[in-house]
Amino acid sequence: MSEENTNQPPAQEGGDAKEQAKADYKTGQDFLVKGDTSLAAHAFHNAMLGFQECGDLHGVANAADKLADICMDRQEFAQSLQHIETAYNICEKEEDQQSTISLRQKIAAAKTGMKKYDEALEIYFDLIDHFRGSLNPKGTVETMEKVAEVYLIQGNNTGAADAYRTIASIHANFKHKKVAQEFYDKADAIDKQ
Repeated sequence: MSEENTNQPPAQEGGDAKEQAKADYKTGQDFLVKGDTSLAAHAFHNAMLGFQECGDLHGVANAADKLADICMDRQEFAQSLQHIETAYNICEKEEDQQSTISLRQKIAAAKTGMKKYDEALEIYFDLIDHFRGSLNPKGTVETMEKVAEVYLIQGNNTGAADAYRTIASIHANFKHKKVAQEFYDKADAIDKQ
């Protein structure tokens, strides 16, 4: 090691680590675009470690979120949940409400994949309360669709039909007659099973 390198100020070394973490993150994104999830996961893992090393919590959260998505696609739900929770804890500390909502949706999806349906439904119902309280009908409808899917997986046809009717009524309130009718028809079809 040269004298010049050993006398570098620590801030510069930290900057180098952060630049390397950013480069690893970009490499991960490039591999994702190419469809190579194995190399993408490796790059995002390196990025996450690099961001941890230099104390960049935002970078850690982003890399963990990407790892969670890759694990979810591979149906490695427990591993995905670990990465999601890493990102969630950081975003919660930073009071990033938009990110925590998105991550809670991912937590519920991972719990569904792990067959922890009651836990997933509990999260989805909390999200529905949030979306209703913030006057977000789109969020409410999308989350109600997830509720219906979980109910169908559980074999709870009554719950699924009720969820679809709720969605239909929301669309009807906004004069989306055709879409509302589609959800009423879904509910009726489930009732006939």
